Amino acid sequence: MKKLLLLFCFSSALVAQNPPAVTSQQHEFAISNFRSESGATLPEARIVYGTYGMLNEAKDNAILLPSHYMANFHGYEWLIGDGRALDPSRFFLISTELFGNGRSSSPSNTPEPYHGPRFPVMTIRDNVDAVHRLLAQEFGITHLRAIIGFSMGAQQAFQWAVRYPEFATCIVATAGTAKTYPHGVVRLEGQIAAITTDAAFEAGDYKTPPAKGLEAFGTVWLGWLYSQEWWRRELWRASAPAGTTFEKMFEDRRTHFIPGADANNLILQMRTWERHDVGATPGFNGDVERALRSIKAPLLYMPSETDLYFPIGDARYEASFIPAVSFVPIPSLWGHTAGAASNPADAKFLNETIGQFLASHP
Repeated sequence: MKKLLLLFCFSSALVAQNPPAVTSQQHEFAISNFRSESGATLPEARIVYGTYGMLNEAKDNAILLPSHYMANFHGYEWLIGDGRALDPSRFFLISTELFGNGRSSSPSNTPEPYHGPRFPVMTIRDNVDAVHRLLAQEFGITHLRAIIGFSMGAQQAFQWAVRYPEFATCIVATAGTAKTYPHGVVRLEGQIAAITTDAAFEAGDYKTPPAKGLEAFGTVWLGWLYSQEWWRRELWRASAPAGTTFEKMFEDRRTHFIPGADANNLILQMRTWERHDVGATPGFNGDVERALRSIKAPLLYMPSETDLYFPIGDARYEASFIPAVSFVPIPSLWGHTAGAASNPADAKFLNETIGQFLASHP
């Protein structure tokens, strides 16, 4: 279980340093008759989340950390602790888990008529609206000190900024964009196809996990995860045992990419990722540029310079429309993973930059 908690949704080798131990508590929030954007209504939608620190009497020290692809709430512990950007002795941190991760409501844990491939596609807005209810009903929180998100967490941060423009004092988005553009959809469809073309998948009603499809999925995903120069310089050796060959590393990564993950859960979250578009927020008629212009909160936008999932060109395009943006690329060869502090240099850069940004927007 501890290994799974350190996956950050990709592999146990993503995190190159061990963060100091922090104390957290796990919780669950249930919503009856949750109606999704697709029109389907779940009799009960559940959100698993974790908390760090204490909510003060004024309820003005809360920071939301929405999770990323297939992650649990421990995915931001590179940012949490004494001497890091988020000190639980000062802030009340709420880290929520996306629908479809296998712990919050997901294809794998929801009874019929929504079990497995029949689980409705959840959008980023569905996730944001559910967490909005959580904050109000569980804690009486009507305003957040900040929202900080990596990858699909950054997608949620952008959606919060557009849908609830007064809800947070400031926003931080690392390695994620306000919309999934067509090239990103093509990439995700390739990864979905890798799973679904396995005959064992049986249209999602598989009797045993589609092992070949899951291995193909891991292989395809791995090719996009890091930069080309990361591979050329063999930076994977930073976390590999001495004497590990490329062949051994590659075999381990592609066959143990997200250990134990359910195929329908993987696909559901990729569909959520594909449909992300702040321009589709009610009132913007599909106009992503107008949606970005509407953002009122100061926003720290930190793309990775070498991200193949969310290219820096897409981030520059979006930043040009955000009124109070601080655009600070992460100077890293670690591709998408740089946005989650996958090595000590990126961890230092992220903690220092985010810490300074929060201090400048009290």
